[in-house]
Amino acid sequence: MTEKRLRHLSFGRALFDLLSSMRFAIGLLSVLAIASVIGTVLKQNEPYVNYRIEFGDFWFSFFEPLGLFDVYHAAWFLLILVFLVLSVSLCIWRHLPGMLRDIRSFREHASHNSLRLMSHHVEMDGEPARDAVEAGLTRAGFRFRVREADGVRLYAAKKGIGQRLGYFFAHAAIVVICIGGLLDGNLPLKLRELTGSKTPELRDVPQSQVPPQSRLGTDNPAFRGNVTIPEGGTADVIFLNAGQGYFVQDLPFALRLKQFHVEHYSTGQPKRFASEVDVLDRNSGAVLKSATVEVNKPLVYDGIAIYQSSFGDGGSPLTFARWDLGGAAQPQPLQARSQASQALTAGGNEYTLELGDLRVFNIENMGRTEAETSTVAVNRFEQALADAQSVKADHNLRNLGPSVQFKLRDAAGQAVEYLNYLAPFSADNALYLLSGMRREVSAPFAYVRIPLDDAVTPVTFMHLRATLLDASLYPEIARRTTQKAFQSGGFSATKREQFQEVTESVLTQFGNGGFPALDRFLQAKVPEAQRATVAQTYLKILQGAAIDALEVAQERAGQPAITMDAEHYRFLMDSLVAASAMFEYGAPVYLQPTGFEEVQASGFQLARAPGQTIVYLGCLLLVIGIYCMFYLREERIWLRSANGRTLLAMAANRHDSELDQAFDRYRTLLLPHGGTTEDSPDART
Repeated sequence: MTEKRLRHLSFGRALFDLLSSMRFAIGLLSVLAIASVIGTVLKQNEPYVNYRIEFGDFWFSFFEPLGLFDVYHAAWFLLILVFLVLSVSLCIWRHLPGMLRDIRSFREHASHNSLRLMSHHVEMDGEPARDAVEAGLTRAGFRFRVREADGVRLYAAKKGIGQRLGYFFAHAAIVVICIGGLLDGNLPLKLRELTGSKTPELRDVPQSQVPPQSRLGTDNPAFRGNVTIPEGGTADVIFLNAGQGYFVQDLPFALRLKQFHVEHYSTGQPKRFASEVDVLDRNSGAVLKSATVEVNKPLVYDGIAIYQSSFGDGGSPLTFARWDLGGAAQPQPLQARSQASQALTAGGNEYTLELGDLRVFNIENMGRTEAETSTVAVNRFEQALADAQSVKADHNLRNLGPSVQFKLRDAAGQAVEYLNYLAPFSADNALYLLSGMRREVSAPFAYVRIPLDDAVTPVTFMHLRATLLDASLYPEIARRTTQKAFQSGGFSATKREQFQEVTESVLTQFGNGGFPALDRFLQAKVPEAQRATVAQTYLKILQGAAIDALEVAQERAGQPAITMDAEHYRFLMDSLVAASAMFEYGAPVYLQPTGFEEVQASGFQLARAPGQTIVYLGCLLLVIGIYCMFYLREERIWLRSANGRTLLAMAANRHDSELDQAFDRYRTLLLPHGGTTEDSPDART
C-alpha cells in the first residue's frame, strides 16, 4: 500500500473518529443550546424595522448577518443540525454493534479468577440444588444460561438489560428531533435561496404584483407565515418573513373570516378572541370546512395548522373634524378610512395622509415621562408657568378609548406621525383631547393636551388660539388689559401707554412661538440678574391678557362671555400651555377623530410542519432513553459450582448502596443459609 494511500486512510479514519466522538457532538449541542436561548430571549420573526428601532443601527448591523432575528431558520443553525445528525448517527453506528453483542451475551465463559476479582462475591462450601437455583433466579426476574464442562456448572444470569437500550434511544432521539427540525426549517427553500432561484421581495407592493421568484407554490414542504383578514374578507396566500423582505406562499385553499369575536375585561384588556372561518376551495369557492379558531385551539386542514395569533383593525371608515392651525377657528369635516392613504391640502401645501390602525381600546400608563415635558416646560420661563399652573399626570393605567394613528407626509417625503384620541381624557377634574406627535419612529410620542370647554368641545380653545395668533387684535386686547389694570386711576397716561406697549409686546412674542419665543426674548433683552423677576411679570401680564383675549374670542364667535371663576381660569391656563405646544406640533392641521365604524380583522398564523410528528416521536424516544438509563439497573449474577464449593458473584452498571442490598438479598435467595465467606466478614471484598 502506497504512502499516499496510507495518508488518505489515516485522514479518513481521523475524520470518522472526530465526527463520531462524544466531544464533537457535545460541542454541537452546546452551540444549539446557546442558539436556542437566544431564540427564546430575542423575539423572532419581527419586522426588521422593529429590531433597528430596539437595538440601533450598530447592533442591528451586528446581529442581522448572524441571523439572530430568525435563529431556527438561519443557515448556520440548519448546518449545525445536519452535522449533529451525522455525528450522532456515526456514534450510534460505531457503538451499536458492540452494545448489541453485550446485550445478547450472558458472559457464561467467565473464569473463576475473574469472578473472584469482582467487588461483590461470596464463596462457600457445598453446592446448592439445581432446581432451587433456577427457581430463585426465575423468581428474581433473571434470564440465565447454564454451562457445564469438566465438572463445573456455571449459571450466568442477567436482568435490566434494557438499561443499555437507553443509550440507543437517547441518541436516536437526538437524530430524530434534528431531522424533524430540518424538515420544519425548510432546508429546500434555503438551498434555493443560496442558488438564487428564489429571492425575497423587498418592495411594499400588492401580493398580485410579486414576481414568481418571490412566490412559493403549494408544494412547498414546510412553511410558517402570517396573514391578516378583515371581517368578510378572504385570503389564499400568506407572507413569510425572510430577512428584510418576504415570500408570498400560495395556499392550497382559501380562508374566509366570517366574523370575529372579542371579549374584554373591565379594564379593556382582551379576555378572549375567536374567529369564525370557512375553508374554501380555491377554484369553485365551495365551503370545505367551517370552524371557530381560538388561541391554543387551532384548525388543522390538509396538513396545515391555522392558529389565532392576533387581531386588529380591518380598514374602518373614519370621520374627523379638521382644524386649520393657521388661524381659522371653524372645523371642516373629513372622511377617511384606516389603513389607507389620501391627499390632503393644508396651509397651501400638498400632503399625503397615511392612516394606520384604528384602536378601539388603549390601555396606557398616563404618567408623564421626560419626553412629554417638552410640550409643557422645557426651559426656565416655561418652568415658571409649570410651577404656577402645573397639570399633574395620572400615573395609573387606564383605558383612553379609541385612537387613530397616522402620518402626515409632505411633498419632500418627510413625515410626522400622530396619535389622536377620540374620547376626552380626564385629569384633575378637567377634560382634554390628547394628541401625540413624534418625528422619528424610535421616539416616544410627545402629547399635547387640548382643553375642552363646558360643552366638551375644543371650540373655545380653537377660538382663543386663533385670537392669540391674530396680531391685528393685540391692540384691542392690550387696551382692555391696560384698562383693567389701571381702572383705579392715579397713574399717568405715559405709564398706561408703556404698560399697553409691554402687553402688546408680550402677546406678539407669544404669538410668534409661544413660551419658547418669550424665553428667547428674555435671554436676548434682559440682564440675567433681572431675568427671573421680569419673567414672572411677563407671565402675569400674559395671564391677564389671556382673559381679555378669551373675551374678544367669544365676541368674535358670537358667543356669550365666560365668567372667570377658578374652573374657567384653569381652562385658560391650560389653553396657554396647549397653544404654546402647538408651535411644535409639526402640522398645519389638527385632525380630531369624531366617529368610526369599526371593521375588525383577525391575524392568523398558518404552518405546515411535517417535522412536528417526527419531533414528537423523538421526544418520546428521549423520555424512554432517559428512563432506561436512569431508572433501570443492569444486574448480572454468576453462580459457579465445582469440587464441592460454590462461588456467587454479582456486577451492576451502578455501584451504590442499593447494589449492596441487592447482593445480600440474592445471596440469601440462592445460597443455603445465606452462604459463608472466606474472604471477608461481610462477603464483599
